[in-house]
Amino acid sequence: MQVTPKAALFARALLMAGLVALAGMAPAAAQEAEERSYLLATAGTGGTYYPVGVAIATLVSVRVQPEHGIAMSAITSAGSGENIRLLAGDQAQFAILQGLWGAYARNGSGPVEPLGPQENLRSITMLWSNVEHFTIRRDYAETGTADDLLGMEGRGFAIGARNSGTEGSNRHLLAGLGIEDPDSFFDLAYIGYSPSVDAFMNGNIDALNTAAGAPVGAMTRLQAAAGDEAVILEFTEDQLARANGGLELWTFHVLEPGTYPGQDEAIRTIAQPNFLAVNAAVDEDAVYRITRAIYENLPFLHNIHQATRAMAPERALTGLPLPLHPGALRYYEEAGLEIPDRLRPEAE
Repeated sequence: MQVTPKAALFARALLMAGLVALAGMAPAAAQEAEERSYLLATAGTGGTYYPVGVAIATLVSVRVQPEHGIAMSAITSAGSGENIRLLAGDQAQFAILQGLWGAYARNGSGPVEPLGPQENLRSITMLWSNVEHFTIRRDYAETGTADDLLGMEGRGFAIGARNSGTEGSNRHLLAGLGIEDPDSFFDLAYIGYSPSVDAFMNGNIDALNTAAGAPVGAMTRLQAAAGDEAVILEFTEDQLARANGGLELWTFHVLEPGTYPGQDEAIRTIAQPNFLAVNAAVDEDAVYRITRAIYENLPFLHNIHQATRAMAPERALTGLPLPLHPGALRYYEEAGLEIPDRLRPEAE
C-alpha cells in the first residue's frame, strides 16, 4: 500500500496532533524506573509499515515511557527480509513483518533459509491484513473460485514486481492451489499493481493478484473501468487449506458489498497478516505494557493510518505465524481471549 506525499504530510500532522493529545494525558509525575529503549524496524518511508511504526513508537514513548521508563524509536529498513536479520542480530528488538516472512523465519525456509530457524522471534499482535485479490477475465471464470486459475495455462498473469513480497506470497499460494511452477504454467508479468491494472485493461494479461489492505486503489480503478469483465475470485474451505500449505497463516476475509465499484454481493477471499514481532529476549514486563498501551489507545493509531482500523483485541491473534511473547500472552489472557495452543510460547 503506497501513500502519496500529501497523505504522508497529513499523517505527520495527525501524528503531531496525537502526540500533543497523548502528552496531555501522560502522568504528571513519572515514577522512577530503569530506562529501557528499543528500536522498531519498519520498511521504506513510501509504504504503510513506516507511518504505522512511527505511530506505535510515538504511542509507546508518550504513554509508557513517562511511568515505566520504556521508550521506542522507529527506523526505516528494506522491509520484512532485512527486519528478520535485524532482529536476529539484536540491531532491532521489534519489527513489522509480513506473515509469510514470519513463517519463513520460524521454519528457516524460503529467502531466510541461510539464517536457519529463528527461534528467538515471537509475535505480539496482528496489525492489518494483506487481502488477496485474485482477479481474472470473465471468460475464464467458470466457478468464480480460486480453482479457475487452473484453467488459465498459457495466459498472462501479473505475479508482482520481481523479488517482491507479492511475488513470494503469490508463488506460495499458487503452489498450494496446484500450480507449482507458475513460470511454465503462465505467461508471467513482473509488474506492480497499477501497471497490472493497465495490462489487464489493454488485454496484455488475463489475471492478476493485488495483496494489500482493502480497498486497494488499483483494484478500485480496475473495477470501475472493467466492471463485470474483471472477476475477483472467492475461496472455499478446501482452497483455503490448500493455499495455506500447512502454515495456518491465511484466513478468510470478506469483502463486503460496496468495497469496490459495482460490487453488489460479498466476496469471500483470504488474507494474511502484517504483524508486530519481537525478539524473545525483550523482558515480559516491557512487552506486556507495550501491548496494553496499543490496545488502550487504538483511536490514536486509527487516526494515523486507516490500515490500523482493522486492529481490535478480538482480531489480534488472527493468522499469527509465531508463538506469542509471554508479555503479549499475559495481556490477552487478562483480556479474556482464547489462546490457540500453537501460539503459546511452549509451542516452540
